[in-house]
Order: sequence, then structure tokens, then C-alpha cells
Amino acid sequence: MSDHLLAWLAEPARTGPGADDRGIHLADDRGGWVFHPYRELAASARRVAGSLAALGVGRGDVVCVLLPTGYPCLSSLFGVWAAGATVCLVPPPAFAAEAEYVEHAAGIVEQAAAAVTITAESLAPLAARVLAAAGRDREPWIWRDDGQEAAVREPGELALLQFTSGSSSRPRGVRVSWANLEANIRLIRERLGWRAGDAATSWLPLHHDMGLIGCLLTPTSLQDDLWLMRPEQFIRDPARWLRTFAVAAHTAAPPFAFEYAARRLGERLGELDLSAWRNAIIGAEPIVPRILERFAELAAPAGFSPSVYLPSYGLAEATLAVTVGSGDAAAPTVRVDGGGLRFGAPVVIAAERRFGSAESPDDGEDGWMIGCGRPGGGVGVAIVDEDGSPLPSGHLGEIEVTGPSVTGGYHAGRTGSTRYTGDGIRTGDAGFLHRGELFVLGRMGDSLKAHGRSVYMEDLESKVVSATGIAREKCAVVGVEGSGGATVTLFAERTAGAWVEDATRALRGALSDEVAITVVVGRSGLISRTSSGKPKRRHMWEQLRAGRLKDARVLEATDTTTGRPA
Repeated sequence: MSDHLLAWLAEPARTGPGADDRGIHLADDRGGWVFHPYRELAASARRVAGSLAALGVGRGDVVCVLLPTGYPCLSSLFGVWAAGATVCLVPPPAFAAEAEYVEHAAGIVEQAAAAVTITAESLAPLAARVLAAAGRDREPWIWRDDGQEAAVREPGELALLQFTSGSSSRPRGVRVSWANLEANIRLIRERLGWRAGDAATSWLPLHHDMGLIGCLLTPTSLQDDLWLMRPEQFIRDPARWLRTFAVAAHTAAPPFAFEYAARRLGERLGELDLSAWRNAIIGAEPIVPRILERFAELAAPAGFSPSVYLPSYGLAEATLAVTVGSGDAAAPTVRVDGGGLRFGAPVVIAAERRFGSAESPDDGEDGWMIGCGRPGGGVGVAIVDEDGSPLPSGHLGEIEVTGPSVTGGYHAGRTGSTRYTGDGIRTGDAGFLHRGELFVLGRMGDSLKAHGRSVYMEDLESKVVSATGIAREKCAVVGVEGSGGATVTLFAERTAGAWVEDATRALRGALSDEVAITVVVGRSGLISRTSSGKPKRRHMWEQLRAGRLKDARVLEATDTTTGRPA
């Protein structure tokens, strides 16, 4: 099954008359791009494979790669596969404290039981600490491109260990086979309507499934052009990513990317050339229609159409994509009666419209949900009750996924909130089907009961954003149910002020009087997030209870406006 995905490593095609004119354009730190044709990258990968073979790496061994997005990372990734081994991409250090990072990365390396860990010379001391914390007695191997080229080996069954982002617990390695990978990439291509010679662009981290599978492997397996940035390069200059859509047709990104670009660039969005942009798979976090509509309005003069958006749903346990919207018609959006949400019961839809239509709601984003597409490529989606029995269309329940993209379980005997069954996976996500379209409410562990109904943290966050104007990424809501009753805590990277009263009122309106509400304010960095941007709710709650949130203020319910510490 891997022949099609890896064929280019052995015999990369020349796509022009005597010239390598397709490959990967890597963003440099001076605002430019460095082009690497596929023939160059394949030769480098074969040299890495030769070096790994000299180290004793064989077919089916796991090799960890601890490198930021760049040529050494790509050379290592494809070199591991050329050696017949299984790759595990470890997130490079970002903004976390070193001790926290070492603990997280060591958990990955320990589970992977890697034969070799590849890193850069500048990261070698940190990688050595990670290996020591993981109980590994081998030194990291410093990437170099001077080995003897090796023939591309026949790979084992397992393509990669894809570690979950760890929003509710320690990350777990998902066992992704070559058959899983090929099936999911085929699904993505079909939904994108990929044409010969299409190009893609991305700034997503490669250790995340959307960045690796959706944005890197989809074009590289076809030897089509890719413009690739690091996440911090996007943060510094979002227009740089957007300028690639003068030639690139496809991308994938969370809603945050469009909210951030709209906030940073404003009316300047209309001055760009976005004429080649056909598709943007949207996922990895809750999708708020208003965020996407605002970007579309500002970018319309640049040739941007709302039909570019393809809302999606996926998870690492299903390789990546489960459902992807279609660019043939605008995505449906519905407004749900939150007061009637009960697991196993019908969802009451108060209003319905097509995304981007003229009938925009007059109350902001509150309560509106966007459809995340329909399954395809042999993938099946069902909504089931607590016992796993199928529920009728329009009922709220747990999302169950079947099909060839469903992976073989967690590595090293781990378990998680996603449960593998004989035929597929019960995802731990709540949702419903409406007119064949999947609507996702959020993680079932990220909800609590109020007046006998389910209240989801993502929905509460939307209410806070709507009531206060706080940026979505600057707040997070955590709900806890215990013997003393339910509590909801709003974390906000902001100083206290009149907005707190508005936020508290919005939360109280969605909750019963018995639910206690707390507001915690602090500086940037207060909210811990996974590599894919999801709030680490349980971690934040534990840090709050242990008193380890530095410079944070817990506001009294009776004096939330003044911000007097509790």
C-alpha cells in the first residue's frame, strides 16, 4: 500500500524538460523562500537512510525526529521511511518551560521505544535530556547529509506513530499503518478535487496530523509544489502565508488562522492576490462561523470566495480526516436551542441558513454551528448512545467512525477517551447528523450537566467572546463536576475590568444557578494549549488548584469588576 506514497523517493520524476521544476519551497528568516526540488530531497533522504542503516536501524524500527520544520526535518522524515522504518515526529521546543517540555517529549520517546532519535546540533543538549528522562541510554544522532545513498527499503506495516495533542491527558501514540495513510490521503484528494499540477501551502507544525498528512504528504506524494513555513513565521507575518495563494490552490488551517489574519491585516487583506485559492480545510478546533465570515468579507476584493472554506472533522485515531465539506455548495449552519441539549435526545434547531448568505444573524456568533461535511472514501459515521446503539438522525450522541482510515490502536498498550471497538472507534466527541451533514459540539469530557442537559465548554467560550469581544484564543472555559457540585472557571489573558461582569452574565445565562462560576485573569501564557491550539483544560484546573498559576488573579464572584483577589 505504500508503493504509491513512497515511489518518488526511489525515482523522483523530472516534470520539466530537463529541469526539476517542482518541489518544496521553504520559508527562510529573511522573508524569502528556498526551493528544494524533489530529486534533491529524495537523494538526501536516501543518504539519511544509509546512515540509519549503518546505525543498525532496520525494517519496522521506530525512529524519532526532534527537529523544527525545515530541510533537515524533511530529509530525516523521508529518510526514515526510505530505511523501511517507522517515523515518530516529536514536537520541537516552543514556548513551554524547559522542564515541562522535557517531561512531555520524554513521554513520547519512552512510548515510542525509538531505535534512534534524530535532532540538530543546536538541539542536541536538550534532546539528550529528553532521552535521559525517557530512560534511553543512546545519544541523539545529529542530522547530517553526508552518508552513502542506500536503496529504498520495503517498509513495514506501520508508517508512523502519530501522537495525540494531549488536551485532556498525556499524549498517546496512534499506530498509523500505510494502508490507513493511503486511504486517508485518497479521501483528502477527492474532497479537495486535486488536479494535476496543483500546489499547496502550509504553516502548520509537522508533528501535528493536519500539518503532516493533510498539508505535507498530500502534495509530496504527487510531487506537486508546496510552500512550507514554520508556525512562528506565520505569527510574525500572516500575509506571507496569504501571498502564496497567488499560485497555491490548497491549504488546511484552524479557524484561528483566519481570525488572526483578519485582526492583523484588516482592510489590507483586500490588497492581496488570492486568485488561485480553491480550498481550505478548516478544523482542529471549534469552528465559529462569524470568524470565517469576517475574513471572507475583508478578503473579497482579493478574489477570495467563502466557497474556499471546507469545514471538517477528524482525529488522529482515524489517521486525520473523517468528514470534509464540499466546495460545491456553501456549508450549512444551524442555530441550536442550547436549553434543549440532552444526550440521546433530538436536537432542537431554532434557525438554519447557508454559510456566507445574506441572512446573517443579528446577534453575533452565539449559538450558530457550521456543518463539518459528509463522510467519504469508505468512511462511515454514526451517532450512538451511551450503550453504543445507533441514534436516529438529528439526535445528540457520541460520534462513531468506521472505515479504512481507522488506525490500529494506541502504542505500548495505552488507552484513551477514544475507544476502539471491533469495527471502528467511539471518538469521545459529541455531535449529531442533520440532512446528512455532521455537526460537532465538542469533547464529551469537556462538558457538564446543568438542569439535566449537556453544556459544552466550546459553546460557553463562544458566549463569552460574543458578550465581551475578547479574542477567542485569549480565553478558555473549564468545567468540573464533583461531589460538591459543578463549577465553571473562565481563564482570560486580560486584566480585570467591566468585561468580567458581561462574561459572568453570559455564563450565568447558559448555566443553572447551582453551577459556581469563577474568573481567573492573567498575562499572556495563562492558558495552556496543546500543539494544535486546544485548551488543556484539565491541566489548567490542576495548576489552579495547586496554586501554580504565576501572576494569576482569582476574582471574587461578588467583586469581579474591580478584580480584588479572592
